[in-house]
Amino acid sequence: QVQLVESGGGLVHAGGSLRLSCAASGRTFSSYAMGWFRQAPGKEREFVGAITSGGSTTYRDSWKGRFTISRDNAKNTVYLQMNSLKPEDTAVYYCAAPKRGYYGLRIRKSDYAYWGQGTQVTVSS
Repeated sequence: QVQLVESGGGLVHAGGSLRLSCAASGRTFSSYAMGWFRQAPGKEREFVGAITSGGSTTYRDSWKGRFTISRDNAKNTVYLQMNSLKPEDTAVYYCAAPKRGYYGLRIRKSDYAYWGQGTQVTVSS
């Protein structure tokens, strides 16, 4: 089992930045990849990006260059740095851990078994 807790969301003006954190527990954190997703009101949950246990990353093209994922295996924490935020970035952001045996960079929701409770990000215009 993996438990995930996000933090760092809030209200920010357009053009601002936020850094989200996701603290993990329950399984050896350094052994698995992590993903970030987001869900805006009335929309499907969508892939933001992912990071392998070794630090390789991938992002959805829509926000490549504005968002950066990193991790600190010593702190069992993964981060999502978001810059140049836009009102359309308003959503609940979730971190996720993949199913056992699913290695590498995963972009599909169905590849993930463990989800945090989400943290709200609101970007005002």
